[in-house]
Amino acid sequence: MAPLPIQFTELLSLTQLDIAPTSIGFNTTTLESDRYICVREKSDEASAQVVIIDLHNNNEITRRTIKADSAIMHWSRNIIALKAQRTLQIFDLDAKGKLKSYAMPEDVVFWKWISERSLGLVTDTAVFHWDILDPAQAAPVKVFDRHVNLQGSQIINYRVNSDEKWMVVVGISSQQGRVVGNLQLYSKDRTISQAIEGHAAAFAEIRMEGAPSPTKLFTFSVRTPQGAKLHVVEVDHPAGNPVFQKKAVDVYFPAEATNDFPVAMQVSSRFSIIYLVTKYGFIHLYDLETGTCIFMNRISSETIFTTARHDSTSGILCVNRKGQVLSVSVDDNQIIPYLLQNPANSQLAINLASRAGLAGADDLYQQQFNQLMAQNNFVEAAKVAANSPRGFLRTPQTIEKFKAVPAPPGQLSVILQYFGMLLDKTTLNKYETIELVKPVLAQNRKHLLEKWLKEKKLECTEELGDIVRPHDINMALEIYLAANAPQKVVAAYAETGQFDKILPYAAETGYNPDYTGLLQHIVRMNPEKGSEFANQLAGHEGGALVDIDRVVDVFLSQSMIQAATAFLLTALEKNNPEQGHQQTRLLEINLLNAPQVAAAILGNNMFTYYDKAKIAQLCENAGLFQQALEHYEDPAAIKRVLCNNAAGLNADFVAGFFGRMSVEDSLDCLKEMLRVNIRQNLQIVVTIATKYSDLLGPHRLIAMFESFKNFEGLYYYLGTVVNLTEDGDVVFKYIEAATKCGQTSEVTRICRENNFFNPEKVKNFLKEVPLTDYLPLIVVCDRFNFVHDLILYLYRNQQFASIESYVQKVNPSRTPAVIGGLLDVDCDENTVKGLLQSVPASMVPVDELVAEVERRNRLKMLLPFLESMLAAGNEQTAVYNALAKIYIDSNNNPEKFLKENDKYDTAIVGSYCEKRDPYLAFIAYEKGQNDLELVKITNENSMFKHQARYLVARRDPELWQFVLSPNNIHRRPLVDQVVATAVPESTDPEDVSTAVQSFLQNDLPTELLELLEKIILEPSAFSDNSNLQNLIILTAVKADKARVMDYINRLNNYDGPDIANICIENGLFEEALEVYKKANAHSDAINVLIEHIVSIDRAYAYADRVDLPEVWSRLGKAQIDGLRISDGIDSYIRANDPSNYLEVIEMSSRAGKHDELIKYLQMCRKTLREPPIDSAMALSLARVNKLHELEDFLNAANVANIEETGDLAYEEGLHQAAKIFFTSISNWAKLATTLVYLEEYQNAVECARKANNIKVWKQVHEACVAKKEFRLSQICGLNLIVHAEELHDVVRQYERAGYFDELISLLENGLGLERAHMGMFTELGIALTKYHPEKVMEHLKLFWGRINIPKMIRACESAHLWPELIFLYCHYDEWDNAALAMMERAADAWEHQSFKDIIVKVANLEIYYRALNFYLQEQPRMITDLLASLAPRIDVARVVRMFEQSDNIPLIKPFLLNVQTQNNKVVNNAINDLLIEEEDYKTLRDSVENYDNYDPVELAQRLEQHELVFFRQVAANIYRKHKRWSQSIALSKQDKLFKDAIETAAVSGREDVVDELLRYFVDIGNRECYAAMLYACYDLIPVHTVMEISWRYGLNDYAMPFMINVMREQSMKISTLEKDNEERKQREASQQKTEEETPILGRGPLMITAGSMGGAPQPYGNGMMPQQTGMMPQATGFAPQPTGFGF
Repeated sequence: MAPLPIQFTELLSLTQLDIAPTSIGFNTTTLESDRYICVREKSDEASAQVVIIDLHNNNEITRRTIKADSAIMHWSRNIIALKAQRTLQIFDLDAKGKLKSYAMPEDVVFWKWISERSLGLVTDTAVFHWDILDPAQAAPVKVFDRHVNLQGSQIINYRVNSDEKWMVVVGISSQQGRVVGNLQLYSKDRTISQAIEGHAAAFAEIRMEGAPSPTKLFTFSVRTPQGAKLHVVEVDHPAGNPVFQKKAVDVYFPAEATNDFPVAMQVSSRFSIIYLVTKYGFIHLYDLETGTCIFMNRISSETIFTTARHDSTSGILCVNRKGQVLSVSVDDNQIIPYLLQNPANSQLAINLASRAGLAGADDLYQQQFNQLMAQNNFVEAAKVAANSPRGFLRTPQTIEKFKAVPAPPGQLSVILQYFGMLLDKTTLNKYETIELVKPVLAQNRKHLLEKWLKEKKLECTEELGDIVRPHDINMALEIYLAANAPQKVVAAYAETGQFDKILPYAAETGYNPDYTGLLQHIVRMNPEKGSEFANQLAGHEGGALVDIDRVVDVFLSQSMIQAATAFLLTALEKNNPEQGHQQTRLLEINLLNAPQVAAAILGNNMFTYYDKAKIAQLCENAGLFQQALEHYEDPAAIKRVLCNNAAGLNADFVAGFFGRMSVEDSLDCLKEMLRVNIRQNLQIVVTIATKYSDLLGPHRLIAMFESFKNFEGLYYYLGTVVNLTEDGDVVFKYIEAATKCGQTSEVTRICRENNFFNPEKVKNFLKEVPLTDYLPLIVVCDRFNFVHDLILYLYRNQQFASIESYVQKVNPSRTPAVIGGLLDVDCDENTVKGLLQSVPASMVPVDELVAEVERRNRLKMLLPFLESMLAAGNEQTAVYNALAKIYIDSNNNPEKFLKENDKYDTAIVGSYCEKRDPYLAFIAYEKGQNDLELVKITNENSMFKHQARYLVARRDPELWQFVLSPNNIHRRPLVDQVVATAVPESTDPEDVSTAVQSFLQNDLPTELLELLEKIILEPSAFSDNSNLQNLIILTAVKADKARVMDYINRLNNYDGPDIANICIENGLFEEALEVYKKANAHSDAINVLIEHIVSIDRAYAYADRVDLPEVWSRLGKAQIDGLRISDGIDSYIRANDPSNYLEVIEMSSRAGKHDELIKYLQMCRKTLREPPIDSAMALSLARVNKLHELEDFLNAANVANIEETGDLAYEEGLHQAAKIFFTSISNWAKLATTLVYLEEYQNAVECARKANNIKVWKQVHEACVAKKEFRLSQICGLNLIVHAEELHDVVRQYERAGYFDELISLLENGLGLERAHMGMFTELGIALTKYHPEKVMEHLKLFWGRINIPKMIRACESAHLWPELIFLYCHYDEWDNAALAMMERAADAWEHQSFKDIIVKVANLEIYYRALNFYLQEQPRMITDLLASLAPRIDVARVVRMFEQSDNIPLIKPFLLNVQTQNNKVVNNAINDLLIEEEDYKTLRDSVENYDNYDPVELAQRLEQHELVFFRQVAANIYRKHKRWSQSIALSKQDKLFKDAIETAAVSGREDVVDELLRYFVDIGNRECYAAMLYACYDLIPVHTVMEISWRYGLNDYAMPFMINVMREQSMKISTLEKDNEERKQREASQQKTEEETPILGRGPLMITAGSMGGAPQPYGNGMMPQQTGMMPQATGFAPQPTGFGF
């Protein structure tokens, strides 16, 4: 199987990366570039995540929990774009920040990265671009609207070309059982879209031969029911470039792939190859420039849904539904040999090899180059060499060949032309550069060299620099720099004195000269400069350029200690680890020579990597003990220094030093210091222990002090930490140490203040230690409630005094516990009473005391103590509680005590009484207002009367709410007691009010009415209470409306207005009226009559009865509202009320009651001076036509709004009145309008001129036109038409009225105005098209530059003025429309020369072919002239097919002969057919011989049937030309054209053909032809054949010349052989003699080591090249070959 031209690889499988197959699809998996694959996985709402696979980082997988509808990764950066519904967000995953966010106003149906910084967004209506890196662009920018052809399509791709001037949207939709592709191609510069049918599209660029700039191409593919095509077209053709011929080639689909269609397209910029991928997994490779199909095969059995460019291979990446990530690219090593298998693709292989620098076509290039050189076509040979793949022909040998070619006279030499081609295209290599530079420098043209160097056209080498250096050292320096020749660069810098650039250059290039020797020399000569240079070398950014130690040696050799120190300080300032030995050396030098300098260096902490042990020893030797301690790490050395020199060290330093030591070493040092001299070192040890207590651990320190039995040190140490620690053991140790040191007061303080010790442990310790003072134990037991243990301990130890001291001095509040303890140990009662009497009573908590004693049933024992407390004035609640309990238990008149005493706790005492006597409990609860307890005890014991009385007196709404709740089973008996007893008994209004309110709030209306009737209607203290009367009425309104009127009549002390309002709200209007009457609230009463009872008559009677102004005023308002205008005005007049004048004026004006209104206004003007009143007065006078009174009114003092009133009069048609109004205020604009209606036109024009207002001019103009006052109307019109926005209305007015000449006259007069504008010229032209078409052309020729041409075009088109229309199209550069119009209206507008001038300027190529059809139909004699003009622009093949279809090829014969030089197959076929038809065999013979692009077999078959022998002869020539020898000879034999047959046989070079023809001549007996055959085909006829035939047929005479020549050749060959044989024998004899004379051994290497023998090695094992077995898939309809990858 032949090697494939592609490389096909599966990079990875998404399913093997644990990506669910359901997540692999067009909507969930995105591939924006060859860097990232982004997959959205969503098994459920909670587990949504985005998986990012980095293809450039070993397929690294990143999973992020992100919920989004779509996610796409940036081309190259770790930036992700997310879309959730309409919200777009951009995140930088490396920076972990949001770049941008925006909420789109509509859904985004497709989005894609279109560049490194921009996103393309496609919505249902438009396309947007969003620059994510531009902070100023917060929102996406709309680029263009979507075309209607994409409506209903699924958008699958969006592409933008490199300069973002062309965009294409790709969509697909299902129509009639197939997938239809739709493209929208948009041009940004032209802002137009084009709808194209297509499934896949891409943009590309290609550099054509001889083009100064790249050609921009657009390629797309489409499959229709008729077939599939790939189109390549040019967009934005740049000037100077050759025109790219549009390509449209067939795309082959296998028969089984009926529903397959293109889904993606990528273009390789390196190879200029189009990768076309189909839905079924087929890949097609096409050459971008020619459209040639290179390869087609299937790469995937699954649907491929996304693709991207693969930049590393110049191929394509794609993902299919199985999750396979596939890579397809051109195989650099196989593509050219693959193409060369088909000779027709040789040129394509050459172009591709040159374009991409591929191997495989080198032989062809070499052959072509050699052939051109042999033909002396040196310029073309130079082009071949310049374009050779990888520049393999650009060698010194090629240069020498071109140099050897002599220069043509008057032209540049070939070598210079060759260099010029290279300079235009690329950079010269080193050989070409040197050969070009030598003559340039020889001619002293350095400026050219500078130019080429600046443009980077020359390859800089060290050799080139050496050549340039004698001419220009600076230019040579630039070349050395570019060539990276550091030695030469440094030398040049030195030569030019640029020493400051040597170090930067050396650092940049890595060149390392011998700086040490240079430094040594400088130090000897100039130490100061030497130090400076040394610092520069050591301080170099990339690291020291010299060995620092060697520099120091240089300084020390000169005894420059200070310089060495300064150098080392500078060189070591970065404090790097590798500089440790140098830091040590610096310190050693100064410790030995200048200890103070060393101390300063160490004090500044400049270095950290020196040998600390060595420096520590040196410091100790130098007497720097503090520095020695800082550097020692050996504990033994540290102990030695501390113990021997502690007195001489600073205490603060020692304390700080311990902070740097380890815990174990610190403890060892402290122990050693205590062991050596405990008295001297105790204080510093305590200080250190105190400072580092947390670090060393208090327990270790305690153990240390205890190991030396030093409780004093332990006491002082713990004294500093005890107040800060929370460790109970530490506190206990402090208590223990303080106790042993006799510090009882400190022990007492700690026991009283510290909260972290173990009280049980401390208590036991204090009980075990013999104490002189029991106060610490008492404090501990008192704090932690060990009172009982304390009393037992003290009682057993007979410490009664301590007990007394405890309760008297320490804590009297603990007396109850002490008493309880003593009672528990059966202490004598008198002792207990005595102890109790000795304690201040005010400090004893009586509650606890009573509880302790009561718990032990000894309560009566406290009676004397309690009574003594009362006698002493102690009024604590607990005392009274205790006494109450004692009195209750002893039945000592408890009721009196409970009622009269206020000091006891009622809740406690009441609870105590509940089981003993409920009534006593009620008394206690009532006294303390313990509501819930009282309700509970009264409910349980049916004491409802007591409860009712308590509730009424309590006045607590919440309590009422509780007892009146429906859930209370005792509510009914309680309510009965409230109604029957509690409320009637009460005399306090607040009690009653609260009770009533509670009934009301608890929705008990019936019970409430009973209660209220009992206290209001029956004689009581509350009968006249207004609140209760209001309440009973309100309750009746809600519960029983029938009682309301009775209550209103019987009661007098209620709140009338409020009651009336409530009645109104509840629909009791008569009751409300009665309330208002009873209260003499007449205004409210009439409101009820008017608004609620709605009786104007009753209201009038009531107003007449009370006769009050406010009542009449309210009645007047109602009458006005009821449209009783006259009655209302009368009522207002009787009320003398002008307040409602606005409504009265409005209603009267509407009703036309102007006379009545005048009376009302006269009444109003007596008290008011308001503009509405005076305005209405003036308008009313105008309406009743009292013009004289109106003039008097206006002349008198008034505040009327005259202008507004005049407007109203004008609108109502009261023009005389309006004239009076506007005249009085000199309003010329409105006066002019008014005068128009009064038909005073002259005055109206004068007023309009004074007003100078467009609206006025317009109104006056309309009136003058309507009245045919054209002189005046023209004055007005000239003032209007200068305003462009008014022009249209003026024109329409004249046209509607039919005054066309007047309109034209107006516009013509307006053209001379200074303010004449384009609209006037345009409207005049339009008017002329309608009414005077004969004047249109003249107008256009005069004013076409000031006319709105598009508008005028429409007018001319409507008026069928075709010459004028074409004139406008031409001046508007609408050449397409001009040509179309001329063809469509040929009878009126066509003229041949004009049409030729127009047609060559059209942009739409289809118009060319329409023009040809037009000429074919209308002007066939001139079609040849037209074709001559269009020849460079039209598709010749299409023209031929067009005329073939109409059978008019003879008409265009001259054109065809003229374009036949293009060697177009269609043209050749047409000419050949025409010549056959015309029987012009001579021209036909020339045609087939000079132009070979036709179907030879088909033409020959036609010609061999022709009746004329000359055409059959042409057929034979065709057969011969295309090596169909047998057919050619047969045809010649048929026509007896034996000469042609003999020539054909001779040309064929085949013995079988010659033999057959020879025997044919013998058979027919044509001996002359037989002899001619022997002469013409001498080399192809075997001798034995001639001898046989001649002998058999008696043709020896005719064969004799042949035989003579044969014998002559044989004789010459024999002679030659004899001569060669003799020479061979001589050589063999000589060789044999030499062998005999040569020794047998030592004759040379053995055969096994002697190398190859017998010629060159065979390239293959059997000496034969294997045959090719595959068929290259071209665009010929052959089925694709299998790829070998299993698909």
